[in-house]
Amino acid sequence: MAAPPLLDIRKLCVGFRSRAGLMLPVLHEVDLSVCRGESLGIVGESGSGKSTLALAAMGYLRHGLQRLKGEVIYDGRDMFGLPPAELARIRGGKLGLIPQNSGQALTPTQRVGTQIREALRLHCEHDPATHHARACALLEQVRLPDPETILRRYPHELSGGQQQRVAIAMALAGEPDALLLDEPTTGLDVTTQAHILDLLRDLARERDMAMVYVSHDLGVIARVCDRVQVLYAGETVLTGPARAVLRAPAHPYAAALLAAIPRLGAHGLPSALDGRPPGPDVARHGCAFAPRCGLATEACRAERPNMATTEDGQAARCLFPGNAAAHGAGRDAPACAADSPCALALDGVSVRYDRPGWLARLRRAAPPPATVEGITLDLRRGETLGLVGESGSGKSTILRALAGLLPPAAGDITLGDGTPLPKAVERRRPQDLRRIQMIFQNPDESLNPRQSVGEILAQPLRLYFGLKGQALADRAAELLETVRLGAHYLERRPGQLSGGEKQRVAVARAFAAGPEVVLCDEITSALDVSVQAAVLDLLNDLKARHGTAFIFVSHDLTVVRALSDRVAVLYQGRICETGPAAAVYGAPFHPYTEVLLGAVLAPDPDHAPRLLAEDATELAPPAQGCPFQRRCPVKLGAICETDTPPAREAGAGHVIRCHIPLETLNKTAMG
Repeated sequence: MAAPPLLDIRKLCVGFRSRAGLMLPVLHEVDLSVCRGESLGIVGESGSGKSTLALAAMGYLRHGLQRLKGEVIYDGRDMFGLPPAELARIRGGKLGLIPQNSGQALTPTQRVGTQIREALRLHCEHDPATHHARACALLEQVRLPDPETILRRYPHELSGGQQQRVAIAMALAGEPDALLLDEPTTGLDVTTQAHILDLLRDLARERDMAMVYVSHDLGVIARVCDRVQVLYAGETVLTGPARAVLRAPAHPYAAALLAAIPRLGAHGLPSALDGRPPGPDVARHGCAFAPRCGLATEACRAERPNMATTEDGQAARCLFPGNAAAHGAGRDAPACAADSPCALALDGVSVRYDRPGWLARLRRAAPPPATVEGITLDLRRGETLGLVGESGSGKSTILRALAGLLPPAAGDITLGDGTPLPKAVERRRPQDLRRIQMIFQNPDESLNPRQSVGEILAQPLRLYFGLKGQALADRAAELLETVRLGAHYLERRPGQLSGGEKQRVAVARAFAAGPEVVLCDEITSALDVSVQAAVLDLLNDLKARHGTAFIFVSHDLTVVRALSDRVAVLYQGRICETGPAAAVYGAPFHPYTEVLLGAVLAPDPDHAPRLLAEDATELAPPAQGCPFQRRCPVKLGAICETDTPPAREAGAGHVIRCHIPLETLNKTAMG
């Protein structure tokens, strides 16, 4: 007799009351079950109800939401019927949650060590004397270097990826029987993501732990999940074994999501899914996906389909299961002309975070290596320059220096017309501020929670263009339509939006200024694949129409490949390799670039990333020599430890910095 599910959700309906007094549903009779040792992936577009379902599994609903009917049974207990004290013992202990935004899980005024030890104290029965050693072990499990140093730091002293790993360590502190993971690898680079996923998968097997993994990244789902459940507009439209769903999905919506994923070896942009899901206030007649489905018939628009089972074990809410619609192959990104004028230039830019105290200055102690050093790059009008590298490699630091938020310690930044750009943002002229806009990785850090979306968009429109009244409202609505949000979002506040919706508002606000250069810091990390494809289309449309230039930072190397004209590979704040995207991705010469590309995941359960064994990231670069020397799998010897690698031309603007002979690197890359 099969064991009962550890987590069993039955016919769950969740909704909220509108201003008109109507109860609007967010989840429609959703069923979900997961057993011990099983991993279930939940996928779907932003706003489909994935996070709401995951939080409901803990007996929690966001403010304003109500459970209309249905049950949430965890280990035989109704989560919505438990007293608060018992719920508190389960949450964070036997039922752990890793949230999408690590900033919401970490207390900014407490050191990391204090927060991890608190989790151990509340949810474990270990001797308090062992808590420090246990905290160090947890940080080592999630590949954070020098745990003793990390424990003494505050969250703001860590990169976004490092913060996310701390949040994962805190969730594992209670030795849970089940983990709910809401986009936990969003802020992680490809190598760390692959190692963390392997860690979670191994822990699930060793501890017989259940996992419910919410993600828009189908490569992540393919790596860790046994089954997949696809949500659309708050209802389940497809469920089945991961291999069957990801290779031959029985529902057209799942096929469209797969078509929207950029691929490492594919040229051009992925295919964007037209339209958007119906809102909670839209009356449903027939299949909810029919308005966007390429195979929809009159029967689909009139009759609500039931779940139908296919031969390979999938269950699809479709009148024609197994006959997934074909979608377009996307389009090529417009190339930047070789003679396009310069939009922005960096010459020898270095950035330091350390601030030596009076004692160090008195002793004239040698300062530690700069966080970012010797960055020389140029950006042409209409060009997209991709910056790639692991978390802590200096990508976001460079963007903040360009935006004036982190003044460089050395080097110059020059606008395309030759005007030197003041290093500090407060010294820049309004026209310079308009010309360079930045979109941050975490929209919660850039959107005022007390303002409506309309008020947020109105600020740049008033400041730079003097718009007011109806003209301002019309332009704000137009910007929301551009990022696939309707005008009805103008009255909402950031707290009423999903993570992907908040990021789209941040994108719209940056474009409101009509910038010449847009600095994009992981702007697609919180977006589902269909919206991501639409945003990539949007960036390229702006580039083609207005000659807008972009510096695009992302951990997702497939997105960078699809969007970028040129790519710069960074390690520990030093450039390892630069060149045309096709050259860098087609035959990477630097060993570090090969490590990055080998770790990229694919939406295929049989794909295995190539990882460095016993790998670990580093907090600071070495004082001399090659920055990658400690981890390089083909290190030559002492020369890598003492001498700065020379910059060598590999052809057509492809430059590498490595001591290994070019001919040897070429053979290694091609082999």
